[in-house]
Amino acid sequence: MPVHAPAVSSLASSVAVAPTQPVWDEALLRRYDTSGPRYTSYPTALSFHDQFTPSDLTQALERSNTSRRPLSLYVHVPFCRKICFYCACNKIATKNTALAEPYITRLDREMVLAARHLDTSRPVEQLHWGGGTPTFLSLNQMGDLIDRLDARFGLSSSTDRDYAIEIDPREADVFTLRHLESLGFNRISLGVQDLSPLVQKAINRIQPRVLTETLMDEAHRLGFRSLNLDLIYGLPFQTEKSFANTLRQVIELNPARLSVFNYAHMPERFAPQRRINVDDLPGSEEKLAILRTTIDMLTAAGYVHIGMDHFARPDDSLTVAQREGSLQRNFQGYSSHAQCDLIGLGVSAISRIDDVYAQNPSDLARYEAALDRGQLATVRGVRLSDDDLLRRDVIERLMCDMHIDLAAVSQRWSIDAPRYFAPALERLKGAEQDGLLTRSGDQLSATPMGRLLIRHLAMAFDARLSQQSGQRYSKIV
Repeated sequence: MPVHAPAVSSLASSVAVAPTQPVWDEALLRRYDTSGPRYTSYPTALSFHDQFTPSDLTQALERSNTSRRPLSLYVHVPFCRKICFYCACNKIATKNTALAEPYITRLDREMVLAARHLDTSRPVEQLHWGGGTPTFLSLNQMGDLIDRLDARFGLSSSTDRDYAIEIDPREADVFTLRHLESLGFNRISLGVQDLSPLVQKAINRIQPRVLTETLMDEAHRLGFRSLNLDLIYGLPFQTEKSFANTLRQVIELNPARLSVFNYAHMPERFAPQRRINVDDLPGSEEKLAILRTTIDMLTAAGYVHIGMDHFARPDDSLTVAQREGSLQRNFQGYSSHAQCDLIGLGVSAISRIDDVYAQNPSDLARYEAALDRGQLATVRGVRLSDDDLLRRDVIERLMCDMHIDLAAVSQRWSIDAPRYFAPALERLKGAEQDGLLTRSGDQLSATPMGRLLIRHLAMAFDARLSQQSGQRYSKIV
């Protein structure tokens, strides 16, 4: 059956299922706790191929101008002064901030090359600096980078902009926050992971609570719109009791958002993790107890479980976007700004331009060499087929809304969605019988337990998964 371009926006309003307290079924969680994609994109990065060239990206940038979609910019800053043993990010360990100067120069070259193919009157609604540790940069370097971004793309002063930066509280102070606020950032994300000194020592991240608390107090005083804290469960020496103590302290700090990630121990892929003794990691029963306590405590404190590892206050823009059916999922997680073309800048960065994904090399030398030759550093990517676009829409709505309206999908894409997805719906029958989702006519809704296993439900619509046998994903829970 052919797939046509959507008749209306793929982010047309749909009703998100109101989160409720999970009816906990540990045996069910164990049975479904397999490995699977996180679906920050569909197709996932494992489908990217090296036949995709810089020319393919520039053509996508030019095609995107007719859409007049706003822009989202992601800047990857790979430098860290110290390596945290759990880390699976692309990073470079150094204490020499001077090493960032040539990197900023290369970022500027990449901006120039990309901007040549863009209508830069399109508003930049989103900006995100990730890493690594973006606050590795000196204040002057941060200002220089913002100036270059503004010169190439034209940054926004709109109150609706979403300009965020990831901060290591060990590498920032109140002067850093004041500088970031003056540069136009209005959201910050603080890496905390765990407040237990025993856990912090085991992961090589000594970070007393006072560092985080001081920055949060200053961020509230300066009027940052939203503040996120990152936590990780499954780290060495964590127990249900110890993590509950961290959660109590975090709830007292009252962040607008929380990300509580599941630690995936993959030492064969990520060298720093080899410094973690596997015998010190909590067992599967303890991890499930930590997860249950996390959901119980955060829900009791008034947080809404957005999905997977994200929680937010009821008045936060993520929660509002989910209620309105406009929540989006991208490489930085959940986003309240839908329908942006995302341009990734820096080593390992990924762009999402309409029907194209394009990624830069993870190797710094290769990234620099490409730009020194005067070309974009794209080394792999994929252009989506009609079927990919349709499945991306459905998977994204399921991951964001915890709900799929097949009638709306039929209208958006001019197809008979129940017929088109008959194999996927058949695969979901077991999950339906196990109480992970309900189906009423054309409406599919994840139950409270299904929200915890939403990645498993999304996998039913993934037509490429069978081609990736042997590829290792993280565990779903």
